[in-house]
Amino acid sequence: MRVYKSSMFLSVALTTLALAVGEVAAHGGVLSYQINGEWYQGFKAYNTPVGQVSIQREWDTYNPITDPTDSYLACNSNGASLGSGQRSATVPAGSEVTAYWNQWPHSIGPVMVYMANCNGACTTATPSSLNWFKIDEAGLLSGSVADGQWALGELIANNNSWTSTIPASLAPGEYFLRHELLAIHTPNQPQFYPECAQLIITGSGSAQPSGSYLVKFPGAYKMSDPGVGIDVYDEPNVYNYTIPGPAVWHG
Repeated sequence: MRVYKSSMFLSVALTTLALAVGEVAAHGGVLSYQINGEWYQGFKAYNTPVGQVSIQREWDTYNPITDPTDSYLACNSNGASLGSGQRSATVPAGSEVTAYWNQWPHSIGPVMVYMANCNGACTTATPSSLNWFKIDEAGLLSGSVADGQWALGELIANNNSWTSTIPASLAPGEYFLRHELLAIHTPNQPQFYPECAQLIITGSGSAQPSGSYLVKFPGAYKMSDPGVGIDVYDEPNVYNYTIPGPAVWHG
């Protein structure tokens, strides 16, 4: 189901962006999506979930999660279904997905995109119980850890957006789509910004990830991971960065 057509989307997106800037200048999250050419409005944080209609799960604050073992790491706090307002976007495998954030302030850190098979209806699924696989990632693009070009900087340059492709061979079914920004500008204090949307994938694919491609949230990260507990300013001569989590599954 299409939640908003593009003619309505612009007004809604601008209103949401204005509220976001006014309420929280330093952080944020995914405000909307363009999926296979269709626009979808995200959940409006700081508003009651009652009456909201979105493909996105509830997330209540623009503040980050700072503990990699936090129980809400899968889909942010509180990650709940919107009940009668919960929708899912029906899209074919192989489609492009672009997520749009508020004016993103943090330029140091990676971008990661995950999916999880709900093994049934996503609306009644518990995100922390699912097996997640990564479909896209980018970290340090050039230069040193201390002053190089990062994926978050590229996201900002691309109108606060990030485009990924759903693996074309992915088997049909209901899935969560999880975008996660990891801001690491504060020494040894990671800032995780995850949001989840529900998809119904169509097509003739039959592939499913297995083994080491699958992780739990929480469980995928720990503070001792080199890409999580890091002081980038203490590493001016380091030119590589290990993105946390599993390898990308391409199908």
